[in-house]
Amino acid sequence: MRIIAKQSILTTFSSYLGVLIGYFNVLWLLPYVLDPNQLGLFRTVQDMALILVPFAQLGLGNGITRFYPKIRDHQFSFFTMSLLLSLVGAFLVAILFWLFKHYLILAFAANSPEVIDFFGVVLVLMLFSVLNSILDAFSRSFLEIAVPTFFREVFLRILVSIIVLLYFLNWIQFEKLIWSLALIYLATLLGMMIYMIRLGIFKINFDFKIFPRGFINEFLQYSLITLLGTTGSLLIMKIDSLMVASMLGLDANAIYSIGFAIAIVIEMPRRAVSQVVMPVVAEYFAKNEIDKIDRLYKQVAVHQLLICLLLFLGIWANINNLYHFIPNKEVYETGKWVVFWIGLGKIIDILFSINGEIIVYSRYYVFNITATMVMSIMVIVLNLWLIPIYGIEGAAIASFLAMGSYNIIKYYYVKIRLNLDPFTWDVLKIIVLGIFVFVAQYYSLVWMDAGFWDLIVRSALITILYIGGVYGFKIAEKSQNELIQKIKGLRP
Repeated sequence: MRIIAKQSILTTFSSYLGVLIGYFNVLWLLPYVLDPNQLGLFRTVQDMALILVPFAQLGLGNGITRFYPKIRDHQFSFFTMSLLLSLVGAFLVAILFWLFKHYLILAFAANSPEVIDFFGVVLVLMLFSVLNSILDAFSRSFLEIAVPTFFREVFLRILVSIIVLLYFLNWIQFEKLIWSLALIYLATLLGMMIYMIRLGIFKINFDFKIFPRGFINEFLQYSLITLLGTTGSLLIMKIDSLMVASMLGLDANAIYSIGFAIAIVIEMPRRAVSQVVMPVVAEYFAKNEIDKIDRLYKQVAVHQLLICLLLFLGIWANINNLYHFIPNKEVYETGKWVVFWIGLGKIIDILFSINGEIIVYSRYYVFNITATMVMSIMVIVLNLWLIPIYGIEGAAIASFLAMGSYNIIKYYYVKIRLNLDPFTWDVLKIIVLGIFVFVAQYYSLVWMDAGFWDLIVRSALITILYIGGVYGFKIAEKSQNELIQKIKGLRP
């Protein structure tokens, strides 16, 4: 758990530094420089590329994490094979993309025809993202998470700021701004390669005969099955944005994207923990240490909910303050309830801990196919039903319902098959504390107007009440005691 904690802290630091830069980009720079139609196009091109990535990756990311402990002695042949397979996957997806191009044109022609001109950017972004995901998965097998997270969360967003500023200064045209997205993803890929080369974990070896008999088939079979089983979460994350752009237009997607970007920060600690936990869970399953998985399941549930619920409270309580500073706020503040529903969906996902990771690395990983098929159909049907009725809020509600259903199904499956449960009394205490803190701050500060001072005072009150409640309810008491002992040890 010490390695997990160290890497999680470093990863979380990079994630939140990235959040600060991302918030500057999404909540101020992009709305200030781009009009809503341009901003919607900027986001739609990226979302379309990212939704193709897991299909092009062929599920190899999870396969690398699961099989690395078994193939550690031949790791660079394994790495080379994975890179080659990802290139094959990207090529196949590109062919399918162009074969079905006519249907994509029909989907966007009515409300977002501008997207059609940048299908080439979508494919280039997809290729670089796929290769980067393989490097990231291989680094994760070495428990090297922090620096890859820095490239993904910080470096990439800094480059986004730069290209948008270049457009603002009239040094590049809008078309070149969109194409520049491909260059910054390439720069991130090259940065990862240089980092891995310096660590000595980027080496090409084409000797594939050294693998045990049947290993390649087993690896591919597992990867393809988990591909089908892990696309559900991505569909929930990205399909709503594309359907908003297709059904309502790029302006609506710009409003939706800003609301989504505000809410997504809630799950940053969950992402950091997941990146570090995945190889650990795979290792525990390889050694059949189910008791350690159960303990990790419960620890992660408490600690990530503890942090993420505080973030949700801070964001939703300050929602008027956050939109107060956005340029053209009268346009974008119509997306406030997108923040609430997406944020609540993320809390549901966080509440159920690492159930997805446990299924993926257990012998029951095939179940993910069933769960994903159900969720994929559900999220598309819900969006088709709710978007025409409620607009962008309908897309957010659809994501919330799909995320909740997806996690409940996975929870009961893990409970029945492995007799593992993430819930303890600490989880209930955190939920009760969160409700109390929100009600207390709302009625205490109802007289304040939106702005800088309301943001500061409200955030301070929430933090004080929440931390005080954590100690008062003795939530995660063991971790509290360990922290106190470490602080005492720092005293002269």
